[in-house]
Amino acid sequence: MKIQDIDSVQLKIKDRLKTNISPSCLGLFDVHTEKRDGKDIVKITIASGSEKPYYIKKNGMSEKGCYIRIGSASEPMPPKMIEELFSKRTRNSIGKIKSNHQNLTFQQLKIYYESVGISLNDKFASNLEFLNEDGFYNYVAYLMSDKNSVSIKVAKYKGTNRVELIENNEYGYCSLIKATKAVLDKIELENKTFAKITSKERIEKRVWNSIAIREAVINAIVHNDFTNEVPPKFEIFDDRIEITSTGSLISSLSKEEFFEGFSFPRNKEIMRIFKDLELVEHLGSGIPRILQHYPKSCFRFTENFIRMTFPSEQTMETIVKTEEIKSESGGSIGGSIGGSINTVSDRQLEVLQIIISNPKVAYREIAELLKINDSAVKKHLSHLKEKGFIERIGGTRGYWNVKKNK
Repeated sequence: MKIQDIDSVQLKIKDRLKTNISPSCLGLFDVHTEKRDGKDIVKITIASGSEKPYYIKKNGMSEKGCYIRIGSASEPMPPKMIEELFSKRTRNSIGKIKSNHQNLTFQQLKIYYESVGISLNDKFASNLEFLNEDGFYNYVAYLMSDKNSVSIKVAKYKGTNRVELIENNEYGYCSLIKATKAVLDKIELENKTFAKITSKERIEKRVWNSIAIREAVINAIVHNDFTNEVPPKFEIFDDRIEITSTGSLISSLSKEEFFEGFSFPRNKEIMRIFKDLELVEHLGSGIPRILQHYPKSCFRFTENFIRMTFPSEQTMETIVKTEEIKSESGGSIGGSIGGSINTVSDRQLEVLQIIISNPKVAYREIAELLKINDSAVKKHLSHLKEKGFIERIGGTRGYWNVKKNK
């Protein structure tokens, strides 16, 4: 297949999905090419949407218009299932919320689109789904407009807690795209390079992995629940960075599916714009990219928030000097923690990694992350406490304190 043919196929697929499916599925699919065995393959990634059932426009919301996948076949959806899905549709989405301000301008957004070779025509508001069902600007338009009341904070603290705030930067009151780029620039500035000297060479490292942090920042913004008007926040400490987004996992998405990269965009309209502007590569690629550099234990899910905590490279090297660690079967760990020589198992190192990422973690959460029973976790924690690696501060409602070099 020639390159021109591939481009033509991609455009046809995008156009058919855009014009033949209702409700709008823009932002829920991704079409791109890849090489397999020397051949050009067109790959279509489909994310789950919140406005089910989606149907073929000309056939309407009926058995002829709605289909369900069963194995390798597509079967007409039973009327009862159509009714059940329709009754569960998410109606309180930013695409349906009318903006309190209707006198909106989008010069910043137009400039960003022009920077990637796309010109927004007179119908851009409709094409980008900036209008609600009644034709008014919605909350998506408000977020993307030149002026709004949304501000994203990047706070910096001295030490490892929130006692001494040394910087409190606000990026916002402008297009969400401009605010996102400002947050990325600030965190890139904080992500300094430091040198590690070994007996053989001088190795330069960043405080955090650049790819993972970029993905985490964008993920937190794109999937933030803006319906309650609480933006994501970014907090930098001496030993870590914490990224907190509003809104926990969508009810139909499990943790396992989340970590495997199954995509369920909370804000499909924002996702579409971020993809247009090449801030997002492919649907579902963000979390797997983060997991290439940081463990699942860096993620914490609560009823209303998702928090990602990434330890700095210096912290990890100070706390656990990997080259000095061997398993219990035949080695010892040098005095990088507690100042004494102790033995720890690989499993205990995993427990320690989880505690570093989340000092308030409960032993049941550790058991769930490591797929071991509660008694085994308690045994590992007791060993780490006895050897002086960790201490418990504040009882059951407290936190773990990891002891560094003395």
